Amino acid sequence: MRLKPQYVFILAVVGIVALWMIVRAMTGGGSDKAEAKATPPNPTPSVQARLIPEVAREVEVVMRGRTEAARSVIVRAETAGVVAATPAAEGSAVRQGQVLCRLAVDARQAALDQARAMLKSRQLQREASAQLAEKGYRSPTQVLEAQANLDAATAQVRGAEIALNQVNIRAPFSGVFDHRDAEIGTYLSPGQPCGTMIELNPLLVVGDVPETDAAKLHVGAPASATLVSGQRLAGRVRFVSQEADPQTRTYHVEVAVPNPGVVRSGMSADLHIGAGVGPAHLVPVSSLVLDSAGRQGVRYLLPDDRVAFAAVTVAEETPEGVWVTGLKGPVRVVTVGQSFVADGQKVRVAMAR
Repeated sequence: MRLKPQYVFILAVVGIVALWMIVRAMTGGGSDKAEAKATPPNPTPSVQARLIPEVAREVEVVMRGRTEAARSVIVRAETAGVVAATPAAEGSAVRQGQVLCRLAVDARQAALDQARAMLKSRQLQREASAQLAEKGYRSPTQVLEAQANLDAATAQVRGAEIALNQVNIRAPFSGVFDHRDAEIGTYLSPGQPCGTMIELNPLLVVGDVPETDAAKLHVGAPASATLVSGQRLAGRVRFVSQEADPQTRTYHVEVAVPNPGVVRSGMSADLHIGAGVGPAHLVPVSSLVLDSAGRQGVRYLLPDDRVAFAAVTVAEETPEGVWVTGLKGPVRVVTVGQSFVADGQKVRVAMAR
């Protein structure tokens, strides 16, 4: 029986493969072993390091903050009446005692005039009683009664003057009339708002510091704030909370800074607060790495040129590098190759200048 050409081709391929396997088995695969013997062992990795000295430096606690008015007060009416005038414009700077809203006088002026007339009458009665008493026509009791009537009339005048003055709702301090709640024609009962006053000088820069840094801060510590506009403000800490926020576990901090009136409330800022002097190292930004636990730090060299990891805290970023805390003494920090070596690994070191 004659085989088909395709079957002949398949049998030929199978035969060649079988023959190659027999020859390889007889030679023992020497070429692979030779190649394995020729492969050199893994060389010791090389890294570049820089000797970083320890420097005594001002320690700063850095946080995100915002500007805030030192005081914010809703100014309310002390008496009832219809608003007759609003002399102060919203957003304008006002002085202490300046009128923000003025109520209609109504009958208050008439009540004052009546009280003054009664006071004048009581004064005349008191003088007449005193003169008659000198002549023996009035008893001491009658003189005292006339004096009591005079005192009552004086108090009535004072009350009428206060009631008339209360139609003027005035600024309790110098600042900005930030928002007006009452317009002309609005009826205000006692306690209803005329508007809101805020004090912007001094200005507060507030933030929340984590519990790990709260113990480093104290009232009176120097501080500075850099606004989003680039403007820099300097001041001192005026308040550090003694109780943590139950949700964020942070402590509230307030810094008072002078403000000529150009900085508004509510602006974002980077807040730097002095916390004394401590050791720090200036390392290149590129030398910072993360370990297997996700901690930020640097890899440095032990005396026997083995690699170790140290967790650090970034204190400040500068054009020359980052100031970090967490290292002790002069340290050989790995600056090149730190991402390709492991802790405890022996390396060859080339020192950088």
